[in-house]
Amino acid sequence: MVVGASMARQTPPVVQHDGVLLQDLLDRSARRAPDALALVTDAGMQTFAELADRVARVAAGISGLTVLGDRVAILAENRAEYVECYYAVPRAGCLLVPLNQRLHPTEWVGTLERSGAQVLIAESELLERLGVDRARRAGIETVVGLDERADCTYADLVARSSPPAHEGRPGDVTWLIGTSGTTGAPKLAMLTHESLLAAVDATLVARPVHEHDVFCTPFPLCHVAGYNVFGVHQMGRPVVLMRRFDAAHLLELIVEHGVTLLSLAPTMIAMLLDDPRTNDDVLASVRTIGYGASAIPAPVLRAAVARWDSDLSQGYGMTELSGNAVFLGPDEHRRAAAGDERLLGAAGFPAPGVEIRLDEVSQEILVRAPQVMAGYWREPDATAVALAGGWLHTGDVGRLDEDGLLTVVDRTKDVIVSGGENVASREVEAVLHTHPAVADVAVIGLPDPRWGERVAAVVVQRNGDSVTAEELVALARAHLAGFKTPRSVEFVAELPRNAAGKVLKQQLRDQLGERAAAERDPAVE
Repeated sequence: MVVGASMARQTPPVVQHDGVLLQDLLDRSARRAPDALALVTDAGMQTFAELADRVARVAAGISGLTVLGDRVAILAENRAEYVECYYAVPRAGCLLVPLNQRLHPTEWVGTLERSGAQVLIAESELLERLGVDRARRAGIETVVGLDERADCTYADLVARSSPPAHEGRPGDVTWLIGTSGTTGAPKLAMLTHESLLAAVDATLVARPVHEHDVFCTPFPLCHVAGYNVFGVHQMGRPVVLMRRFDAAHLLELIVEHGVTLLSLAPTMIAMLLDDPRTNDDVLASVRTIGYGASAIPAPVLRAAVARWDSDLSQGYGMTELSGNAVFLGPDEHRRAAAGDERLLGAAGFPAPGVEIRLDEVSQEILVRAPQVMAGYWREPDATAVALAGGWLHTGDVGRLDEDGLLTVVDRTKDVIVSGGENVASREVEAVLHTHPAVADVAVIGLPDPRWGERVAAVVVQRNGDSVTAEELVALARAHLAGFKTPRSVEFVAELPRNAAGKVLKQQLRDQLGERAAAERDPAVE
């Protein structure tokens, strides 16, 4: 793939963490303020000294089960032990393999087999779904139970006291984390101490953590968004961890702990806006709401800016970037909500140390930065394609203004080609989102014998409101070219999403494509 040079932006490099490892961030904060609060979960609280001590013990326990370079998988919802493993597994010289708890057990098996994991740390409920025997057939030698004994318990790991002797290097791979997996089997991105810390640096420039901040995240820790934990701990501030997203519980945590920083997906923001309990008093402490994983619909953005005093900050990134690399700050959000169309759908500006350019032909977004992954685990061909020419090929189609403002037009695989014309699904979704009865929408391409692909909309209606397919088609026709107008509208209770909140469009294409085929051929069951 030829790297285009039609437009580029480079910002000054950030200060590098020379020789620093992920676990060093925790140790430094524990030395500076041992009694400061580090972690809050439903199970209790830990100071930096307590967290650092448990991490050292768990690392020692893992060292007794592994050799350097082994892979340690974890299957759990958000909990304190997950954060401990963030630090302890690399401290033991091993690679952490987070398993997405929302996937099917056969998908967990696939990740275990691809990673070659030798140890599995798991919650009892999820382990029961997987099955110990199936885990062993996938290559797992030792199963560590978080709640109940398997081969051993997590408490057995904590009981160890001898610190591991391993001294890591910044370039060592520390996470093997699945890509979004919206199509096909997810690849395992190799993230290093260095790449994750570079992503931390980029985020701290765009979303500073102040001395009295309290950070809360409902994002699943199996997702790359968990890198935010490192940045908050680096600054010596506490992380309030939700086991899973629940709007009512989140509001309770905000009030109880005086949360000032939130990390949410746009769908979570929309749910909070729809919740009558979300008022100014509840959100009084919240200074900044960071969001990412997908674009925010214009009506949701306008409503959030109009109703809440909190600043909004968008981050554009991906697993292969170890986190976010492009940011749209609070001032740009206010201007966007006020009607600046250029900013309304923008991703933002590159963080310090991040270079962005577009491929001349495809307009694919290319990124060069210290936070780019080391490659895909045991997939040299895919790595060569993804990192061709020294740039990460994101798979996103974009626009880049002369001043460096990046706008993500669509995923390359989500561009619909109908009658020879390209249709950006996000553009159609943005129009349909303006209807007050539309709570959520995904636009996909379905096979069509005449046009190659036809534009199809899958819509979730807002509670208490109703809209017909004809009304939505008319709305689209009033704002878009005829070839961009949906030829069908399907109403569903909810859209399938992955752990990051991204819509699983391939799943929708498969489901609706099969249904369309069956309707054309009654013999198809």
